[in-house]
Amino acid sequence: MKGEAFCPAHVTGFFKAEFEGNTNPESLGSLGAGFSIEKGVTTRVTVKKAKDFDFRVSVLGYKSENILVSEFVIKEFLKNCEDNKFFVDVQHEISVPVGYGLGCSGAVALSLAMALNQALNTNLPKEVVGKIAHVAEINCKTGLGDVLASYHGGFEIRTKPGAPGIGSIEKITTDSNVILICFAPISTKKFIDEKLETINGLGGKMVSKLIKSKSYDDFQDMSLKFAKYVKVMTPRMDLVINDLQSNGIKCGVALFGETIFTLIPKNMEEKVMKILEKYSEGIIIKSKIDNSGARLQ
Repeated sequence: MKGEAFCPAHVTGFFKAEFEGNTNPESLGSLGAGFSIEKGVTTRVTVKKAKDFDFRVSVLGYKSENILVSEFVIKEFLKNCEDNKFFVDVQHEISVPVGYGLGCSGAVALSLAMALNQALNTNLPKEVVGKIAHVAEINCKTGLGDVLASYHGGFEIRTKPGAPGIGSIEKITTDSNVILICFAPISTKKFIDEKLETINGLGGKMVSKLIKSKSYDDFQDMSLKFAKYVKVMTPRMDLVINDLQSNGIKCGVALFGETIFTLIPKNMEEKVMKILEKYSEGIIIKSKIDNSGARLQ
């Protein structure tokens, strides 16, 4: 029994965590705004009957040493099976760097849950599969809103927190392309543990403002302001941002990573690439917005 699914990587520009007064992980999450790109995680699953439950997780492409999210999804998913004595062989193919603010753990969780649903013929509704992936992220403290966003794809505002089927998004239409430069990872778990209380007021105001303007220029400006406010900016990031801005190019910061992005029309790509290629220590990613969201392959 086999399954294969793809989930786009997702960049968050700013957010507000929604944890107060709620203990249901399906309803927890974040408000915020961001976009999905055409690179991400493809997960292939092979399931075989066995004497007892066991699993193996391997990774192609960019490596991730943390398999907690994958393990959580597998165990949670098998609760839906009357007989869970399987050997589950999982292969994640990751086409973006892990830990750099590109929503890899959410893409791993959602692509795995969708592939398992196909491999095991459980025929769970897509929203139920999305809820399993979202709960995995919340429990493992690897993310808050990436599953909801990448489930739908596109350039989105998350207007209600929670898993697919509970949370809500509003899409913004844009024909802009995306160029990112990634320098170093930042621990999402550490950030969630240490800094959430200091940032919620600003993130909430930004969501309200973007719902009114629906402007990707405003989105990039707010993303920069948010990153400065939460003190994730490094001297290297400042240098690149100043270089882009002095050439008339707006940009933002991917949370959580030492990663800068710009949403630009195709005719500006060459200009941006010439600037970013000076910073040889960075990983440059060019992509279109992925408007389709997570899907079976």
